[in-house]
Amino acid sequence: MMVSFEFLMTSLVVVLIPGTGVLYTVSTGLFLGSRATIWASLGCTVGIVPSMLASITGLAIILHTSALAFQVVKYVGVAYLLYLAWTMWRSSTALSLSEEKEPMSMTGVAVKGCLMNVLNPKLTIFFMAFLPQFVPAQVASPTTNMLVLGSIFMAMTFVVFLVYGALAASVRDYIINSERLTVALQRVFAGSFAALGLKLAFSERTN
Repeated sequence: MMVSFEFLMTSLVVVLIPGTGVLYTVSTGLFLGSRATIWASLGCTVGIVPSMLASITGLAIILHTSALAFQVVKYVGVAYLLYLAWTMWRSSTALSLSEEKEPMSMTGVAVKGCLMNVLNPKLTIFFMAFLPQFVPAQVASPTTNMLVLGSIFMAMTFVVFLVYGALAASVRDYIINSERLTVALQRVFAGSFAALGLKLAFSERTN
């Protein structure tokens, strides 16, 4: 199959636009370092899989047409984003590279990123609307075609998030030397997660 230039460019633009995944990866790079960004990027990317498969198999139609199903998934996602905001705000303290500090589990970092995308019903609907646009009408196996396109989208997501995280981690050493700056940044990220949660709370099924 041929992957169109339009698909690649559109996917790149979509991935580059800052959202919950980018915000999470950047904050991870700033506060936990470069190694953690790999796990954060991996978690966010893996979190795309359920939405992609749901859209391809037609399960996204349920979320698109059922108000109850959409609202349940949406508000679980909202609660999770607000929980992340609350925990980050509560733990707003000066960063330290002291070896005495217990390191955060990298698996936990990945799971958090994964859950953010799994619990976002709009991502499933996005794939349902996005992928079919780039599948030729005469293609022999549309399902296989969409799986390939979805996999390319996921690979681009992983690479772009890695770059965002690496850039954030590269300035970490400068930030941790300022107590005021680290506390302020943690609270800014906490507020951003809360804002994204509220935005999701007021989102509608159709978009």
